[in-house]
Amino acid sequence: MKIKKILNNNAVVISDQNEEKIAIGTGIAFQKGKNDLVNPRKIEKLFVLKENERFQQMLKQIPAAHFTISEEIIDHAERFLGTKLNGHIHIALTDHVSFAIERVKDGVNFTNKLFNEIKLLYKPEFEIGLWALKHIEEKMGVKMPVDEAAYIAIHIHTAKIQGSNMKQTLRQTAILSHIIQTIKEFMQLKVDEEELSYQRLITHLRFAVTRIGQFNTNPMDEEMLRMIKAKFPISYKCALKVADNLAHQYSICLPEHELGYLTIHIERLQKSE
Repeated sequence: MKIKKILNNNAVVISDQNEEKIAIGTGIAFQKGKNDLVNPRKIEKLFVLKENERFQQMLKQIPAAHFTISEEIIDHAERFLGTKLNGHIHIALTDHVSFAIERVKDGVNFTNKLFNEIKLLYKPEFEIGLWALKHIEEKMGVKMPVDEAAYIAIHIHTAKIQGSNMKQTLRQTAILSHIIQTIKEFMQLKVDEEELSYQRLITHLRFAVTRIGQFNTNPMDEEMLRMIKAKFPISYKCALKVADNLAHQYSICLPEHELGYLTIHIERLQKSE
């Protein structure tokens, strides 16, 4: 394997079996030049990205330490989740982490408006985010705001799902946040986010939003739906309010059977207050 291009001291572009790849390893390019052979023992990661050119440009522009930190976070995430993440995470997370570190150093902090929803919806990913903040502080001496744990969690979650993307994930999270706010205001509730009824509501909504427009729905018996409407009229009106908001603001049509399930969750939430 010969070096085609040196990106930084820890990353090089190599030619391997007539394919261009990026080889990562501590000091892999130390005292090396173009066409020099790479010591296989120094390669810690070897991968091909569809966006190789963008990745190469990024590696030239960001500090090597930021890239190393990001790769360590990705390694930890894959071990913690027990799955390989989409290759795009090497670009997306590295870019975000590097920019975030520089922002914090300059005293510029962003507030994550979906912090509570992300924390609850993506618990394993949020735990990874918290680990990442601690790791950055230990390695870089930069104390990151806890909001960054949520941003990192979204990157990890997006990379975990086949075919998902950041825009889609953030849209779904924003929709869930809007639904929860509507329920709280309509029912005049102050809920404990650790309550089982609240977590069940969030879980249901998460899968309901994903199911909408697909065929893997779970229709409710019509007689059961009529009984729910009669027994829980206030909660059903709240569910109707949620459906109306979704239709007007997101062009999402909530099926009637989903209104039934949502009514039950709203009723449970009210009784647990």
